[in-house]
Amino acid sequence: MGEAKRRAIQGLPPKTVKRDNVDESPRIAPWLPLTRNQADQFVRLTTRGAWVGIAALVLFWVVVRFIGPAAGWWALADG
Repeated sequence: MGEAKRRAIQGLPPKTVKRDNVDESPRIAPWLPLTRNQADQFVRLTTRGAWVGIAALVLFWVVVRFIGPAAGWWALADG
């Protein structure tokens, strides 16, 4: 006999399932399946990604402009 059938026969209420990862924040719009917390997480992630991209661009520029010519890997055209 299944758990649900046994509980129904004994007159007990249905077993409730605990959901740990339920986002209870309000939705941005009723028709849009995104919550306020998800929007905030997206903004934080994209901001962090933008800063990582900026840091990578600066590192690339330093390598191309200073480290490469100093190591003799290439010569600058303007120098």
